[in-house]
Amino acid sequence: MDTVEARRNAIVELINEKGTVSFSQIKDVFSNVSEMTLRTDLKLLDEAKRILRIHGGARSVQVIIGTDDFLNRKAVRNISEKQKIAEKAVSLLRADTTVFLDSGSTATMFARLFPDQSNLIYTTGLSCATELAELTKPTVMLPGGKLNRYSHSVFGFSAIRELEQVNFHQAFLGITGYHLSAGFTCGIQDEAFLKKTAIRQSEQVIVLMDSSKINVKCSFGFCGLSHVDVLVSDGNLPDFVLAECEKHNVTVL
Repeated sequence: MDTVEARRNAIVELINEKGTVSFSQIKDVFSNVSEMTLRTDLKLLDEAKRILRIHGGARSVQVIIGTDDFLNRKAVRNISEKQKIAEKAVSLLRADTTVFLDSGSTATMFARLFPDQSNLIYTTGLSCATELAELTKPTVMLPGGKLNRYSHSVFGFSAIRELEQVNFHQAFLGITGYHLSAGFTCGIQDEAFLKKTAIRQSEQVIVLMDSSKINVKCSFGFCGLSHVDVLVSDGNLPDFVLAECEKHNVTVL
């Protein structure tokens, strides 16, 4: 790895750690690098969708994209964990039911393993819909809404209004983080509203979460464990999370 690539990776790590940083903070950390070079780094990182430039600084894409970070990059992380979660989640499906499927890389893996059976599936994930398009028996619905170009999903008022008209047997939700004090969180307020709607409209709420999401607190909470029926994990949840699940009668798979 050359010096330029290492520096840019370090800038991204700093921004992801802080969520939002000012340009002066970046200059303080990289004091041996010229201001012009740092501005060029930020411009190129923004163009690569690794960060988002804002007035006076930069923001992590993990803060702004909601359920998952930039999908094309996220899809190559924790692949075995996502595969394990998807296999467990698929075992919960029942034919001839109405299902909500969230967006994100774990949800996409779940969609890839979805059996070719009769279901009515509403999904906000474009990548999920692409995977489900390979099947012949389910009916797949994409609610209208605003496009999130980072996570390849839709959200917003139009999507919420459409979901409010549907009664789901099961909702499979992705998350950006779980923290004991904040519950389940994501990075976009409109996406939090959409998840709340799916929860409210569902008989059974199932959260798909690998252990890397533990102790991550994003800007907008959408539910706590008391709203969840099943938590599907990679088998590496810490004891304090398992204790909270037991306290709230949440089944852990």
